[in-house]
Amino acid sequence: MSRPVANLLLLLAALIWGSAFVAQSTAMRDLGPLTFTGLRFLIAAIVVAPFAIREHANRSLAPLTHGQMLRFTGLGLVFFLAIALQQTGMTVTTVTNAGFLTAIYVVLTPILGLLAFKERPHAVVWPAALVTLAGIWLLGGGGIDRLNTGDLLMIVCAVFWALHVCLLGGMAASSGRPLTLSAWQFAVVGIVAIVPGLILEPVSLQAIAAAGPEILYTSIFSGGLAYTLQTIGQRWTRAGDAAILLSSEALFGALFGALLLGERLTFAGLVGCMLIFLSIVAVQVVPIIGWSRLRARIRMRGA
Repeated sequence: MSRPVANLLLLLAALIWGSAFVAQSTAMRDLGPLTFTGLRFLIAAIVVAPFAIREHANRSLAPLTHGQMLRFTGLGLVFFLAIALQQTGMTVTTVTNAGFLTAIYVVLTPILGLLAFKERPHAVVWPAALVTLAGIWLLGGGGIDRLNTGDLLMIVCAVFWALHVCLLGGMAASSGRPLTLSAWQFAVVGIVAIVPGLILEPVSLQAIAAAGPEILYTSIFSGGLAYTLQTIGQRWTRAGDAAILLSSEALFGALFGALLLGERLTFAGLVGCMLIFLSIVAVQVVPIIGWSRLRARIRMRGA
């Protein structure tokens, strides 16, 4: 798969996540965060399982080793921590704080990739990551509310998101089984979340039925489809680039809020959208044409 096609898959994943943000929030009226997360990802694992089984039947692929299975499980646990911390934090903090503090992973990902995994991102990723973070801050209103324990959870969540993005691409590429990896990590998240959820959180069939639409949408589309697109796309692009592309979830979330809920962006929000869009364009265009050719084109247009 070419890098531009892989990046388009990541943008599509972000678009789906942006459309699902409201569903993640409203589901908390009926279910606790662990129960919701467990049900959501168990269904996502069931949705992706037939495709993973078909992938497993491909005889050109080497059988999974015990080491790969352990790594898949470890990735699922990292994924669970990121999801659970985010979903729990959303019950305490504001939407503005949640969106901005989670987005810190955009900057953490290339730093973690360089320090822990020796992955050197293209030079454009560093300014693009900072510009993206600034754009998300403006999109959230140009400020954050007083910090609380939910915000601390969001910051820790951002660390696990960055670690997940860094690990995912390498595992998908080395195993050659992105669909199996997706189904595996979904199952891990679902099992690890649902057990304490059923023990610690109030739950009933009525509550599950009330949250049914949100569960189905976030499991089938936001979960099974979007996260699998991320797994496939990250085989062919760098972690720093992927973090910026996936952060466009905030941009798409604002657009869906305007289209479906009648929300209106402020001037600062529009500037934030533009900054995120420019960052996405930069990480796509600059590595292809190079810094020198880009400067030459800018000088030609200015002449």
